[in-house]
Amino acid sequence: MSRVARPSFRRRLFAGFLAASLIPLLACSAMLLQIFRLRLAADAERETAEQLDLVSRSLDGAFDAFSQAAGRLRGNPIIARALAGEAGEDTLVNNELFNAAGEARSYGSFALYDLQGARRYSTRRDPLEEQLSPEWGALYAAPEGGVRFTACEDAGSSGGPLLRGAARLSDGMGRPVGYLLISMYYDDFRQLLEGKYGARNELIVLSPYWRPVYCAQPSLAESLAPRLRSRLLAGRGLDDSEEGFQYAAARHEASGLCLILQRPRTFTGETMRLLYTVSFGCAVVCVALSVLMSFKLSRQMFRPIQRLRQGFGEVGHNNLDICVPAEREDELGELARRFNEMVEALKRNQEALVANQRELNQAQIRMLQAQLNPHFLCNTLDTMKWISKINKVPQVAVMSTNLADILRFCISPEEFVPLGREAEILERYIEIQKIRMSGAFSFRVDLPEELRDCLIPKMILQPLVENAVLHGLEGVENGAVEVTAREEAGMLRITVRDNGSGLPPELAVGRYRSRGGKHLGLYNVNTILTKYYGDGCGLFLENERSGAAVTAALPIRREEEETC
Repeated sequence: MSRVARPSFRRRLFAGFLAASLIPLLACSAMLLQIFRLRLAADAERETAEQLDLVSRSLDGAFDAFSQAAGRLRGNPIIARALAGEAGEDTLVNNELFNAAGEARSYGSFALYDLQGARRYSTRRDPLEEQLSPEWGALYAAPEGGVRFTACEDAGSSGGPLLRGAARLSDGMGRPVGYLLISMYYDDFRQLLEGKYGARNELIVLSPYWRPVYCAQPSLAESLAPRLRSRLLAGRGLDDSEEGFQYAAARHEASGLCLILQRPRTFTGETMRLLYTVSFGCAVVCVALSVLMSFKLSRQMFRPIQRLRQGFGEVGHNNLDICVPAEREDELGELARRFNEMVEALKRNQEALVANQRELNQAQIRMLQAQLNPHFLCNTLDTMKWISKINKVPQVAVMSTNLADILRFCISPEEFVPLGREAEILERYIEIQKIRMSGAFSFRVDLPEELRDCLIPKMILQPLVENAVLHGLEGVENGAVEVTAREEAGMLRITVRDNGSGLPPELAVGRYRSRGGKHLGLYNVNTILTKYYGDGCGLFLENERSGAAVTAALPIRREEEETC
């Protein structure tokens, strides 16, 4: 199965730097652009709502002033007598009318009509409105106790009023005497609403039936009102994405008029294209800068890693003369210095290993050379054995045979031997010593059958028995040496006892602590046991009532356990 090729570390590092720099940047740019758009749109909507509210409050102020003027005229005896046809001075009536109208005359015209619909007094002379029918129109709609405003049907088509408000007047007894008619013309609307909705915006005032009442550009109102009305009837809303304007509507409760504010779109198509072009240009510049910076950063970080990689490759080819320059003071520089130290240590270890191998080879050669001499000796001893038998000298034959067996046992490759085999070699050694010493001592081995297959290091009992024979029994008649083996708490304890003069006081202290010297046999055996089995094992020395006892303690291991 083919292994899928993965991008290199440098490419992944470059891609990581690029993604870490570009993704937040582009995301933040897009988010800021969206926030900017929403904020401007929200500010424009808030400004539009404030302007519509200001227009509505201006109309409320005017209509409140109209209602107050009607209230002052209602029940006025001078006005009542003049409208009833009684004699009265026109100057006095006009004064009452002008005083009641007050500042409201600046954005409205006031006229008094009798019950037959004839105009009697007015703050503005208009020959077209000298006679109105009380059976229909504004006078007919005049309610009791208030002013009701209605839009004129032909508003904007002539110089006539755009909006009329009528109130019924009565005398002090509550009997109707005539009507108050308040008319608002184009100039009145303009004076009342000018500056309330911004210089770039347009205000269109529509009747409850969405017919134009007032607009600073009358032609705009005539063309826009039907279009807006058709959009509402079609359920599409006031805005049209194809136009460069947005619309906001509000209803004036006192008059029932619809206030439409036209304002330019915050973001036109051209503005959005320009904004996107600028944003795209900034994004391209940011991408180029991010690519450049990511390339430099990835190269700056990858160069030390590449050098380390090449260094490891040279080390893998056993070139230990490689050195990685440590030019930086950061973690990568520290890593390069540690690599150089590791290579130097590896070089020293390799040189030491070569030297040790050379010494090992020399030692093996010496060992092989040394093995030639025992083989020569064994062959010589066999020759001596047969010559002694031919010449009928049995002691020489026995000694040469036993010595040959001991030498073969010593040069055998096994490091561990069964305890029974060690005891047999020990018997060969004792036979030689008995011939040498003319049988001046006795020897006994107490070895339980279940312990004969226990494995012990080779030739550890012979030095102990030799110390007992040569040093312990020196000058002693009827000497005796005994070797016993026992199992105690999972440990094998082999004790060599003699009935000689005992150990020196500095040795008979329990665990053997000496470091060599003249007791080389004890030192070697103790060292072998501690090296193989740990500090819990070794030799333990003590003096008994007659003679000394040397005990070798080691774990019990059997032949089947060793093979496993």
